[in-house]
Amino acid sequence: MATKSHTSKGIVLLLTCAAQFMVVLDIAIVNVALPSIQRDLGIGQGSLQWIVIAYSLMLGGFLLLGGRLADQLGRRRMLLAGLILFSAASLLAGMAGSAGLLIGARALQGLGAALLPPTALSILAVTFAEGPERNRALGIYGAVTGISASVGVIASGLLTSGPGWRWIFFINVPIGVILIALAAAFLPADVRDSRRGERFDAAGAVTVTGGLLLFVYTLNRGADHGWGSWPTIGLFAVSAVLLSVFVLIEARSRSPLVPGSAVRNRSLVAANLAAFFLFGALLSFIFLGSLLMQQVLGYSPTRTGVAWLATTAMSFVAAAVTGAKLVAVVGVRRLLVAGLSLLAVSALLLTRIPVGGQYATSLLPALLLAGLGGGVSAPAVQIGALSGVAPALTGVASGLLETMREIAGAIAIAVVSTVLISRAGSVGRVAGAVNAFHAAYWVIFTVAALGAITAAIAFQRRASQAPEPEPAPARRPTAQEPAAEPGPDAAEPARTG
Repeated sequence: MATKSHTSKGIVLLLTCAAQFMVVLDIAIVNVALPSIQRDLGIGQGSLQWIVIAYSLMLGGFLLLGGRLADQLGRRRMLLAGLILFSAASLLAGMAGSAGLLIGARALQGLGAALLPPTALSILAVTFAEGPERNRALGIYGAVTGISASVGVIASGLLTSGPGWRWIFFINVPIGVILIALAAAFLPADVRDSRRGERFDAAGAVTVTGGLLLFVYTLNRGADHGWGSWPTIGLFAVSAVLLSVFVLIEARSRSPLVPGSAVRNRSLVAANLAAFFLFGALLSFIFLGSLLMQQVLGYSPTRTGVAWLATTAMSFVAAAVTGAKLVAVVGVRRLLVAGLSLLAVSALLLTRIPVGGQYATSLLPALLLAGLGGGVSAPAVQIGALSGVAPALTGVASGLLETMREIAGAIAIAVVSTVLISRAGSVGRVAGAVNAFHAAYWVIFTVAALGAITAAIAFQRRASQAPEPEPAPARRPTAQEPAAEPGPDAAEPARTG
């Protein structure tokens, strides 16, 4: 029986990692294929960017709602719904014969994708017991997430050069079908709970989703139309109003989208604060590095993807070791401070990269440090976010963390893009480009350094925590079984220091 349980957990880990892999892969896989798509479908330059934006817009806007729906409607049900929608939209995108149909399919892909990360992370949290077992699983999950973007760039180049750009979408279909079959066969059925689904915070769902959608859209729009333009300022203002209304609704709702017990969990709040700086620094580092390699160093898209393998390999190993061993010994707080500090140093190294910089001497040290910093930090922040969270709230906790990832990445990339544009013409063409990249890397250095300081302050020190009384022993819920929400005095994790 133990062997069967161990096998089932292994399949659950494989399933959730593969679902997350597909979501992150499809953020990166389209970029290399854009010129081929534009040529074949006759898409104008203004519409071309929406092939990317439509996906990220729906993904960022619906992650929080997707996590709460997993808690209320069932994790197995929502994972299957996300996989079916994502796979069907991928097929539609591969068959698209016009810009409108392709952009619409990408939006549906993003909606399906928004259901997957928070649900997958929630399933991991309730399948693996808190402590070493869950830490190992999250280490592998973080390692797989770390390699997804690099694999996406390489796969995009190979598929576009080989069978054609449509296969960057078609490849998702057989993988999706396999994952749907695994989920149907190995995930336990959702347990019907009379308390679940009676009330749904529709007003909160509408305001937060609308606010996030508008915020992500304005970030994408502002880079092209100017941050000081009145339309951009107005859209940001409307987004701020919607999110403020959401906060007011949550304070008065009998069944809030984000329950108060989640907000009172210090580890969850600290993890989300640290995640904002971590993913902002990490995702903008990848974005900026890809541009640097192609625009300054003259790398091809495929060579750029291969160059990132150093970061990918280091990140994979560091994440696996972090989840398996380091968190239990060092603690979440110290690992995040160390990881974000390494990211800051890696950005600092690239503030001095010369025009004709060599890969081995100018790039590789920074790429290895970034992989080490990201690999140490990503599992640590996930473990911190899920520590002490009741099973009934793991979906919303995962949704909060994944939303922070998307929002932070969008903001940081928008900021470094603005810096690149504003500084590029300061001196001669080549020297100006290098100068602009140096300035942008200083932004990433600042974000990572602020993240290290935030992690040091926000997380509770292990030594300062008073011992909590031991709760009465209770049967641990199954992967899909609801559990009561913790009260305001629920114990927080002891290993966040």
